[in-house]
This record gives sequence, structure tokens and C-alpha cells, in this order.
Amino acid sequence: MGARFSDRLKALLGMGPGDEFYECLEDLLIEGDLGARAALEAVSELRGHCRREGILDESGIRRALKDVLLRYGKEVRIEPSAGGLDVILLLGVNGVGKTTTAAKLAHWYREQGLARNIILAAGDTFRAAAIDQLKVHGERLGLRVVAQQPGSDPGAVLYDAIEAAKADGADLVLADTAGRMHTKQNLIRELEKLDRIVGARAQPSRYRKLLVVDGTTGQNALRQAEVFGEAVRLDGAVLTKYDSSGKGGIVISMAYERGIPTAFLGTGEGYGDIKPFRLGEYLDDLLGGPG
Repeated sequence: MGARFSDRLKALLGMGPGDEFYECLEDLLIEGDLGARAALEAVSELRGHCRREGILDESGIRRALKDVLLRYGKEVRIEPSAGGLDVILLLGVNGVGKTTTAAKLAHWYREQGLARNIILAAGDTFRAAAIDQLKVHGERLGLRVVAQQPGSDPGAVLYDAIEAAKADGADLVLADTAGRMHTKQNLIRELEKLDRIVGARAQPSRYRKLLVVDGTTGQNALRQAEVFGEAVRLDGAVLTKYDSSGKGGIVISMAYERGIPTAFLGTGEGYGDIKPFRLGEYLDDLLGGPG
């Protein structure tokens, strides 16, 4: 987007709350990937609120906009529970960072003391590079990786990983999955199959599915959420390549359009570059600090 979103908003706020300001704000929110419907609705609410309350100052308008967007966005905590086995399936198209996210989450959960014994499952059997990459992460982090040969049945990999976790007394299985099939129907069928396999072997309350989306892809992420959501019930999203000066508004759009909360933000390349998503903090960052 060029200049930081918050800087562009600050410049707009200097115009005062007139018609031109609200029109430009709609455009800015759409460019920030909140989506046209959410942007128009948010600006309509903001305009009405500021008119009723007589809000004219910059900080008051920013605070009112944050209050509106707080109702549109959603956050969720995805954390293993003590005393049993949790399974987290990472879904998403190729190239969004699923494999790296699996390693980052393993590192974060272990650092937070939420899981002691973690197994990584190389469920993306369609790409040999994904299997090799996960094995490298496993070696670096000192974690067991359950994998088979490229082209193997991904359902068999997940089955083996869960059985191995039960035998080892592991706390958590983090499973990578393939991001592309020949057709959308094949993708949905494959995901439904994986969902059945895991669902039959994990407690429902301890089995979560996270959609990994690239923060730079904008509204394409919403389409991805629609496709993957047709196959399985999504429990949350992980936004990778997050930068508040870029396309981070997609987390609002996914919540507004699809009801999908965000669980984590990926902020860099290192294992420690991931953090839980907190809607209030995110909006302060996006809008330029608390109003």
C-alpha cells in the first residue's frame, strides 16, 4: 500500500468528518483489504455515530472507528489443553507458509509451556520439498517428524502421527497438509477424508483446524476461506507475512464475511516470529495507536 495505513488515515483525519473524508475513508479501508461490504458498513456506522455524538476531533473519530471494527473482527485462542492429546491441522493453499507455521507454532507452544512433547506430521505428501522442509524444522527444534514417501496417502501419515503420539504420550500433533489438488472438488474430498480420519481418533474438543493465509494476498484469502470452509469447519486463521502497512485488513474481512476468527499473526522468518492475535492491539496498530 505504500505509505503506512495509519499514516494515510492520519492524513485523512486532518480533513475533518465531511463527505469527502468518509468517501476517502471507504476507499482506504477497501485498499486495506477489509472488503467492500465491511468497509461501506463500517463507514456508514461511523458517520452516523459521529453525527449523533458530535464527534469532530481526530482522536474521537479514530476511537469511534476502532469501536466499530472491534464488532467486526474476531479473535480466538487455540491452545493445547493439559492431560491428553491435541491435534491441530494446518490448511491453506501452496505458498502461504503452512510448513513454516507448523514449526513456529511448535516452538511457541513449547516456549509457553503449553505442550512438552510435540509431533510434526508431514501431511503434504504431494510436494517432496514440503516433507524435507518439515524434517529440517524437526531436526532444528528437536522434534519428531512423522513422514512417508512423496506421493503417499496423506491420511495414512496423519493416522501414523496420531498413533505415534498416543504411544509416546505426546501432548500435540501439528499436521501440515497439501494446498493444491487438480480441481477444487479433489481438494474438498481430500480434506473431508483427512477430517474424518483425525476426527475418529481425536477428541472433538481437542481437534482444531487452522487456515493459514498470506497477508499480502488480500481478498484472495477470503476466497480461500470459502473453499476450505466448504470442506471442513474452520476454527481459526493464521495470518502470515503480517505487516500493518500492508494488507492486514483481511482478518476483519474473514471475520465479517465468514465468521472466521484469527488466532495467530506471523511477523517474520524466525521461529519466534509468531504471536497470538489480539484484536484490540491489532486495531491500535492498524489505526495508529489508541484513540
